[in-house]
Amino acid sequence: MLYWLSQFSDVFSPLRIFQYITFRTVMAAGTAFVFSLILGPWLIEKLRAVNFGEQCVDERVGGLERTAKVGTPTMGGLMIIFSTVAATILWAEPGNFLMLCALSTFCFLGVLGFIDDYAKIKRSKGLSPRMKLLAQIAWTLLLFFALCSNEETSLRVQQLMVPFVKYPVISSMGLLGTLVFLFLVLVGSSNAVNLTDGLDGLAIGCTNSAAAAYLVMAYVAGHFTFAEYLQVPFVKGSGELAVFCGALLGAGLGFLWFNCHPARVFMGDTGSLAIGGGIAAVAILIKQELVLVIVGGVFVMEAASVLMQQSWFKITRKIYGEGRRIFRCAPLHHHFEFIARDRAVAAGRSVGAAENMITIRFWILSIIFALIGVATLKIR
Repeated sequence: MLYWLSQFSDVFSPLRIFQYITFRTVMAAGTAFVFSLILGPWLIEKLRAVNFGEQCVDERVGGLERTAKVGTPTMGGLMIIFSTVAATILWAEPGNFLMLCALSTFCFLGVLGFIDDYAKIKRSKGLSPRMKLLAQIAWTLLLFFALCSNEETSLRVQQLMVPFVKYPVISSMGLLGTLVFLFLVLVGSSNAVNLTDGLDGLAIGCTNSAAAAYLVMAYVAGHFTFAEYLQVPFVKGSGELAVFCGALLGAGLGFLWFNCHPARVFMGDTGSLAIGGGIAAVAILIKQELVLVIVGGVFVMEAASVLMQQSWFKITRKIYGEGRRIFRCAPLHHHFEFIARDRAVAAGRSVGAAENMITIRFWILSIIFALIGVATLKIR
């Protein structure tokens, strides 16, 4: 919206600053952060008033003290969604097709997560996996149709780019192959973030690193000189995705203000599905989908631990008659939570410090993975 002020730079020359993506990205991040701080206390009180909290036990703690956080409001992802959308609309170029694709994906999955959270609270049972899967398939079809209908994205969306390689490994995956690929990226990313949301500040801290990494990659992809120098696909107009990533980063930092230990609010599926889907959409639009495996290394580890645990349990139950486990608990952060608790008890230390320790170490890993992901732009 404020981008249009640059049209009056002939009258007042300082207004040309609104043309620059770097300025608008920084301002979007700052605006979303401030919006989150303003909206946060009001939203938390409203969620408490309508009893949108963890009702019986805290499913996030994986078998430890399951009553410790009962009553903490969930659906805090609304704070992230409202702040990100408002800041993006305020600072991004209106009508940019790529930005609209990312923002609509972000909002749709946020709504899906909200419905799931609401169902869990009111009926103690959320949407069935089949219903969520059907909704995600429907959105993938819509996004696929939109990208194929656009002249600038119709061919590019069918290409397969691989990290460290200059040119597409597959020039055209075909319509069906592309559709399946988009579905795997969107669903994999959103569900992996959802699985990571298990400790105070864990998921949002890790997604902030991923958002920052894709902010850089989106800016590079939209800058012809940088894209040509680094030999990455130049995507006209993708610089506006950096504004969206900046807004998401600012909103994430604002949410972390209230979600750090001890958390005053949880993001719920409302936030985790939206954030995972939003970042995945940016990755798809700038043709850096597989780099998401590197940038989101923590999310990959978390999702992989769940798949390994479930698969091994089923296999061993067929072989030995009883299921066996690889980890003490899955996702992976709960495994380390058990280990940290046992060590704390043995050493006579406070068990409560274990959660913070695991969260901060996962943050460190997420920053390292994000830096490696950005470095792939240069290694070609």
